[in-house]
Amino acid sequence: MIFVTIGTQAPFDRFIKIVDEIAANLKEEIIAQTYKSQYQAKNIKTVDFLAPDEFNKLFKEARMIVAHAGMGTIISAMQQQKPIIVFPRIAALGEHRNEHQMATAKRMKELGYVHVAFNEKELKNLLLSKDITCLHKLSDSASQSLIDSLSDFIKQTK
Repeated sequence: MIFVTIGTQAPFDRFIKIVDEIAANLKEEIIAQTYKSQYQAKNIKTVDFLAPDEFNKLFKEARMIVAHAGMGTIISAMQQQKPIIVFPRIAALGEHRNEHQMATAKRMKELGYVHVAFNEKELKNLLLSKDITCLHKLSDSASQSLIDSLSDFIKQTK
């Protein structure tokens, strides 16, 4: 199953419509959290809002996450070692207040942390690809080198 999420701040109909159209070519269930969407999907199951426990259950069960460029979603995918495709909102299209999602997506792609699609063609290619994997794993705890570095710093300040 593929889980699609757009967050809960504003609808993202352009994205949901693109995923819905691509889903016609996939033989896999897609469940999308669509928050106040006006678009009526034909090929994917949509849910307007999910309680945190329901959201977490779908996120955990999903083979892959497809999402807006929200850092909470990106971090969760890396922590759970889920492949994620990020499709940023575009402020110039009225999808957000500013272009921070575009900046986030560009930086995450530069770092090699997530798969990023900036347009419909790129999203389709990634969704139809058979070899999408988790590009970066994130631990729930700090690395030993960070802990050692902080310990050394604290000792030096005493």
